[in-house]
Amino acid sequence: MCGIAGFVGEFETHYGEQVVRCMTQSMALRGPDAEGLESWPGATFGHRRLSIFDLSELGKQPMLSPDRQIGVVFNGAIYNFHELRLELEAAGYQFRSRTDTEILVHGYRHWGIHKMIPKLRGMFASGIWDAPNRKTFLFRDRLGVKPLLFTVNDGKLAFASTARALRDAGFAPTIDENGITEFLEFGYVTDDRSIYKGIHKVPAGGLIEWSNGTLKSSSYWQLPSVETESQIQFEEAVDQTELLFLDAVKLRLEADVKVGALLSAGIDSSLVCWAIAKLGGNIGAFTIGTPNSPLDESADAAATARALGIPHQVITVAPDDSPSVDELVSAYGEPFACASALGMLRVSKAVKQEATVLLTGDGGDDIFLGYPEHKNLWMAQQLAAKLPNFTLSSWQQIRGAFPNSGLLKRAKHFMDYATGGVGAVANVHDGLPVYWQNNLLGARLKDLSVSQRQIPWSQSSAKNLLVEFLEYDRKTRFTGEYMTKVDGGAMRYAVEARSPFLDHKLWEYAGSLPCGLRLHNGSLKAILREIARRNIGERVAKGAKRGFGIPATRWLAGRWGPHFQQAMENSHLAREGYIQSSKVLDLWKQTAARGEVPNQLWYLYVLETWLRHEQSRPTVPQPQQLSRA
Repeated sequence: MCGIAGFVGEFETHYGEQVVRCMTQSMALRGPDAEGLESWPGATFGHRRLSIFDLSELGKQPMLSPDRQIGVVFNGAIYNFHELRLELEAAGYQFRSRTDTEILVHGYRHWGIHKMIPKLRGMFASGIWDAPNRKTFLFRDRLGVKPLLFTVNDGKLAFASTARALRDAGFAPTIDENGITEFLEFGYVTDDRSIYKGIHKVPAGGLIEWSNGTLKSSSYWQLPSVETESQIQFEEAVDQTELLFLDAVKLRLEADVKVGALLSAGIDSSLVCWAIAKLGGNIGAFTIGTPNSPLDESADAAATARALGIPHQVITVAPDDSPSVDELVSAYGEPFACASALGMLRVSKAVKQEATVLLTGDGGDDIFLGYPEHKNLWMAQQLAAKLPNFTLSSWQQIRGAFPNSGLLKRAKHFMDYATGGVGAVANVHDGLPVYWQNNLLGARLKDLSVSQRQIPWSQSSAKNLLVEFLEYDRKTRFTGEYMTKVDGGAMRYAVEARSPFLDHKLWEYAGSLPCGLRLHNGSLKAILREIARRNIGERVAKGAKRGFGIPATRWLAGRWGPHFQQAMENSHLAREGYIQSSKVLDLWKQTAARGEVPNQLWYLYVLETWLRHEQSRPTVPQPQQLSRA
C-alpha cells in the first residue's frame, strides 16, 4: 500500500524531479514510512512507502534492475509473489529484497508485460519504465481495487495514485463540469472520467503503454460470461467456493507487520474470521463498538469470535465521535459523498493502533448477489422472459398514469425494469432529477446530464437484466464508490485493507455461475450463507445484512445544519455558477424540519467543502515555472 507517481517526456532532470516530488509530497499519508525518487533521461518516478513486506531499506522504491535500465513503482500487494519468485529464481534471476515489488522488476524482463500481468494475483497499480526502449507501462488490478490516474500534456505523460497529486503538480488546472455533473448524480465520479479536465483513470484490468509520445490502451482481463446452461448443482458450487475462498484468505495472511481482521455481525467478515481460524492463523479480530447505539454490533461479533475460538477485541468509540466532512474531503482526491466512508475512516483510525494490515469482507455481496436489488432485478428478468415483444411500447404509453410515490411507484419501477432493462434502471436513479425539479443548478450545469441516462430502454436487455446490471454496476458503483471508499478511507490512516472476496479467481468462478444458483431458493448470497451455516451456525447464516451506517442526511438536518447554511450563504459553488444557493437553502429548510434532507443536499455539502479545500491549498507553480526555480 503506497502512493506512486511518475513523469515521462523530454525535460531537464531537475524539472522532472521537482514535478514528481510535488506529487509524492501530496500523497504523504498514503506512505508515511519512506519517500523515494529516481530519474533517467526523460523519466522520473517517485514513491511514498507504507512498509508491509521487507521493512528494510532493500524494500524501498522506486525499485530498479541491477543495471538501472528497468524501474518500477508499485502500490498494493501481489499475494502469490513467493510462487513467482521461485519460478524466476529457477530461471537465474537473483533477488536482493523480500518484497513482492521485485517480482515486477525481474518478471518484466523475463516474461514481458503481456505475459507477466496475468500471472499476478492481488491488488495493484504500477508504473514501469523501460529505459532501453523508452517505454512506460501503467496497469491496474482486475477489479480496480487500487487507483491509478494519468494525464498527457504537451507530449508528456504524468501519473499518480490520486487526482489531487496530479493537481498539486500543476497538471489539473481546470475542473470538469461533466465530472461535477456525474458526482451530483451518484455522489462519486466513476472511472470513466475525473473531476478534472484531462485527467484519466487507468481502467480496472487495464494496461496503458506510452512510447514516443503515443498512448495505447488495452484490457488484459474480462470477467467470464455467466454459464447459463451450466449443470452444476448448488452443493457443488458451495464446496468449490469454500475451497477457493480458503485459498484466497490464506494468501492474504502474510505480511511483515501486524495483521488483523475486521469482524462485524455480518456473514462476510464472519466467514473471513472462520477461514483464518481454520487455516490456523494467529490473527486477532477487531470490532468497532458504539455503546448505546442501535448500530452497535459488538455483542453479535463477540458471540461469533467465541464460536470460532479466535482472539477478539472491541475497540470502543463514542457514537458522536465521527469524522468531519473536512476529514472526508481530505481523505479522497475527488469529491466523494459515500456516507459510509465516514464509517471507514472511523474504523481505520481506530484499528491503526492495533494493526497495519486489515482483512475485510468487502466484495462478497457484489459477486455472490447480496443486495436486495439483485433479487428484485432477477424477478423483473423472469417477468421479462414472459412478456411479448411489444410490451415496452405499450407500457411507455400508459406508465405516466402511475404515481411517483407510494406502493404504486415501486410497481411502476418494477415494470420499467421488466420492459426497459438496464436503461430503465439507470434512469430510475433519483440523482439529477432532484436538482432539476428544484431548480438547484446554476447556468454552468443546468443543461448537462450523464451518459448513463442515455442508455436506451430495451426488452432484450430486460431479458438478461441481472447479468447486464452487474456489468454496469461493476463499472460504475463498484469501482467508483465501493473500491474508492475502502482505499481512500484505509490509506488516510496508512492501513492496508485486504479482502479475500476480491480475489479474481473467486470472482471468475462465482461470476460464471447462473444467477439463479447464486440466489438459490430466493435467498440473497445463498452460497455464502450455506458456507456460514455449515461452519459457523444458523445465527450467522440467517443474519440480515448490516453495515456501519452513518446517518449523514439526518445529521445535515440537525447537527451539521448551521454549517451547511453558512456554507451555502457564502457558497463557492454558487460564485462559480454551479448552483443557485438560494434554491438550495429553500429545499434544506423545507426538508430539514422533517428530520432528514435529500441525499442531493448531502452531495452539495460535500462538493462545497471539497471545492473550498482545493481552493485553499497552496498555489502550485506551473511546470514551466518549476523548471526555472
